[in-house]
Amino acid sequence: MPKTKVIFLCTGNTARSQMAEAFLRKHGGDRFEVFSAGLDPSEINPLTRKVMAEIGLDLSSQYSKGLEQFLDKEDFDYVITVCGNADARCPFFPGTVVRMHWPFDDPASAEGTDEEKLGKFREIRNQIEQKIKSWLSSPDFAL
Repeated sequence: MPKTKVIFLCTGNTARSQMAEAFLRKHGGDRFEVFSAGLDPSEINPLTRKVMAEIGLDLSSQYSKGLEQFLDKEDFDYVITVCGNADARCPFFPGTVVRMHWPFDDPASAEGTDEEKLGKFREIRNQIEQKIKSWLSSPDFAL
C-alpha cells in the first residue's frame, strides 16, 4: 500500500513546518511520507530544535528546504500551510491534492526575555502536536 505523501509549508521552514513534519512522523508512523519546505528557506531556528528535544524529538536529520526542491518532482496527497504567508503564496500543485491551512503564530516573532521566547516556541509546539493528533483521529480523515 503506498504511503500518503504530506508536505507542510511555511515561509522559512525554520519552526512550524519543521515541528509539524516531526510530529506527523511520530504520530503517523510508517503510513506517511512526510516533508516540509519554505517559500524563503533559512536555517532551522535553534529554539525549534531545543523545544523538540525537550520532548524527545531529535531534528538533527531535518534541515530547511525550499519548495522548489519538490515542485514537479513529488505528487503530494496533502499540502498543508502553517502560516498565512505560505497560504497566500502557495503555488498550484497538480493532481488530486488536498490543500489545507492550519494557521499558527510564528514563534520566532516572539519578543521578551529568552525564557518568554522559549515559552512561545513551547506553546506553538504543543498546538501543532495537538493539531496533528486531532487530524489523524478525525472521522473525516481517510487514507
